[in-house]
This record gives sequence, C-alpha cells and structure tokens, in this order.
Amino acid sequence: MIFKTSFLVLVLSSFSHPIATKNSQVGTEKITFKTNNSVVPTNRDDDLREDILRFGQSLLGTPYVYAGTSAKGFDCSGFVYYVFKNFDIKVPRSSSQFKNFGQEIPIAEVKKGDILLFLSPTRKAIGHVGIVSEANGMDSNFIHASSSREMKVMISSLKQKGYTRRFVKAVRVLE
Repeated sequence: MIFKTSFLVLVLSSFSHPIATKNSQVGTEKITFKTNNSVVPTNRDDDLREDILRFGQSLLGTPYVYAGTSAKGFDCSGFVYYVFKNFDIKVPRSSSQFKNFGQEIPIAEVKKGDILLFLSPTRKAIGHVGIVSEANGMDSNFIHASSSREMKVMISSLKQKGYTRRFVKAVRVLE
C-alpha cells in the first residue's frame, strides 16, 4: 500500500477563533479536520487522537522548565505546543493565546486530545493548559506540564479541587 501524506496548517486572522487544520491522504481516503466552522467527519479522527496521547504520554516525567519547549523540559503551553507540533498541527505557544483559539465545547462533550484551559493560580487570566487523556466530563483526566510541587509532565484529574476551581473551558482543535 502506498502512503501519501500532505499536511496543511491554516490559521487565518480573519476568523475570530482560528482552528488548526490538517489534511492528509492515505491511499485514496482523504481526512480533513477543522477550517473554523466547517467540519468533515472522519473515522481516522480517533486514531490521530490516540497517537497524540501516546506521544504525550511518552513524555511523562519530563521536568517542568519555565518557557521550555523541548524534551529537556516544558512549561504547560510548551508541552501542548510540542505535542501538537509533532503532528504538524499548529497551536498557540502561550497559554493566554488559547483564550480565542479552537472551538469551545461543553465539558460533557470533551474527547481525548481536546485542550482544557485554566486560570492562573495568581491572576484572573488563562494561565494553564492540558490535553484531555481520559474524557469523562468534569471527571476527565488530562496530561500537562505541572509547575506545582511535582514539577514534571504528569496526568491529573479535573475533579481535583485546584483544577475544578480554576477550570475555564475546553476547546477542540481536532474534529
């Protein structure tokens, strides 16, 4: 079987909420992800979400490093950026830039690979992000680079009081 892959990352400033897009062709099957308001469903979506999670989980235990964007160390947005970049999907580098990025979705509808946004512990602005690793509404788990006492990439639960209290919204960058 011949595999042909081409990727297109499109973030247009004319959209108020840019969405990462990815086109891929495997054999004759075409896969298309978001272009802001139009979505073409695909049965390959779950495969990509699982691949993103596997890659993220391979980085568990990597140290937290302020402004880090490499496997030597990450901050929270650097981790999300690095994971999605590995799949040629462009997402913001700064947690605050996620405020108007992606498609906001109800927490009850999150899927693996969606992104959770949290307030900073010290100010009323987006200050932390993580990738949903187990989708279950407000009981979901997420993988993130934690700056708390653990200081590493880890999996946490949204039902933990500190995260429940600071949770802002979930966004989807894949469909």
